[in-house]
Amino acid sequence: MAIRIVQGHPLTRRSFIGAAATGIGSVALASALVRDGLAQPSADRKPLSRESLGVVNPLHFPPKARRVIFLVMAGGPSHLETFDHKPQLAELHGKPMPESYTKGQPIAQLQGKKLNCFAPQFPFEKFGANGQEICSLFPAIGGVADKLCIIRSMTTEAINHDPAHTFMNTGTLIPGRPSMGSWTLYGLGSEADDLPGFVVLTSIGKGGQAQPIAARQWHSGFLPSRFQGVEFQSKGDPVLYVGNPPGVSRQTQDDVVSAVNQLNQLKAEAVDDPEIATRIAQYEMAFKMQASVPELVDTKGESEETLKMYGCRPGDGSFASNCLLARRMAERGVRFVQLYHRAWDHHGGIKKSMEITAKEVDQASAALIKDLDQRGMLADTLVVWGGEFGRTPMAQGNGRDHHIKGYSLWMAGGGIQPGITYGATDELGYNAVENVVHIHDLHATMLKLLGIDHFKFTVPFQGRDMRLTDVAGHVVDGILA
Repeated sequence: MAIRIVQGHPLTRRSFIGAAATGIGSVALASALVRDGLAQPSADRKPLSRESLGVVNPLHFPPKARRVIFLVMAGGPSHLETFDHKPQLAELHGKPMPESYTKGQPIAQLQGKKLNCFAPQFPFEKFGANGQEICSLFPAIGGVADKLCIIRSMTTEAINHDPAHTFMNTGTLIPGRPSMGSWTLYGLGSEADDLPGFVVLTSIGKGGQAQPIAARQWHSGFLPSRFQGVEFQSKGDPVLYVGNPPGVSRQTQDDVVSAVNQLNQLKAEAVDDPEIATRIAQYEMAFKMQASVPELVDTKGESEETLKMYGCRPGDGSFASNCLLARRMAERGVRFVQLYHRAWDHHGGIKKSMEITAKEVDQASAALIKDLDQRGMLADTLVVWGGEFGRTPMAQGNGRDHHIKGYSLWMAGGGIQPGITYGATDELGYNAVENVVHIHDLHATMLKLLGIDHFKFTVPFQGRDMRLTDVAGHVVDGILA
């Protein structure tokens, strides 16, 4: 690694460290050039492995999962029309909700209003060898029931959308803390050297109000900014300006990146800011993505059978298209992928809205499980499907309000016990009463499957050791294979 000394500028200790950091980035850049045939590999230098960048080394446990795909049903899907069968609620339809359930409890928009029971709007069917009960709106997910662990006893702490997403993603109600994807990338590093290790995709459905999703939900917080999620667009170029303008060759772009990084090095010498090293790395990652992203989204190599299984037209911005992209990212070493489908805020017209939204996600969610499984990837890919909270057993007109005391999600692959239903809510679907699973418990379990002890995975910040699970959380052993 050569360090250029500019005449008249003494090489101070700070200058040397800054130049060395830039040089490390240059090694990564050179490896990309070698891969793309624009440079020759050095005989005495091995390529830099990004897998070694994780701070948890060695891992605390033998890992069951290498990567996570989190299918976020943004808006709060009703557990009563998805995975939690409540026939007794149907019997009480239109009758007053017993006050013993609701008195003094947090309710978002129904506070002070007459609370009547609202029956599940669709029948449930039994699927798989163990007869898992799933709403009839989800026949494709039912078709992979033997791969799923359905958790019916989730609880959370925030009653409104944005803080609930913040809590689900970061384990705290305080905005600006690191997201679970950032924690995962920080702990494990990435297996991809030409794509970000944490990618976010969003889609908007037609069956419900699309609540806004803020970029702080995938922010790195007090972790270095290179660990934050990178949002890919679902339509058009996933990354803006991924192509060079006319007349600019890849070699010319390399010259530009090199020149910019030399300027960044001079800045690093002057101010000793660790974020400058991040800036250098991100310029280099952007350069590599100019080659990797077009290949990622080029699905000509996918069979018609695969495209039909997902039910998508690549690049159409749909949840189905994003599921296919998530599988392709997982194949290329992306550590954490989040897919937000914004369509589940069903305060009114829940019956019609659920029919639309379920159809948007059912086939593709099941296809992702089947596709990963047939490629031998489900065993070490943890898939999570769920929203920020559930919906009330009480009516809000012909819809349901926000609910945090008990709701459902499912997990699959990556060390999860398949074909089981875990936990339960009461007979009306109000309170989680059996094997209650808090968001902190979900995070602790995800980290365990990735090989990390959540108690030991801490970062000092503002005078205390911070962790994803805050000061709580336990591993849910009952769902582990």
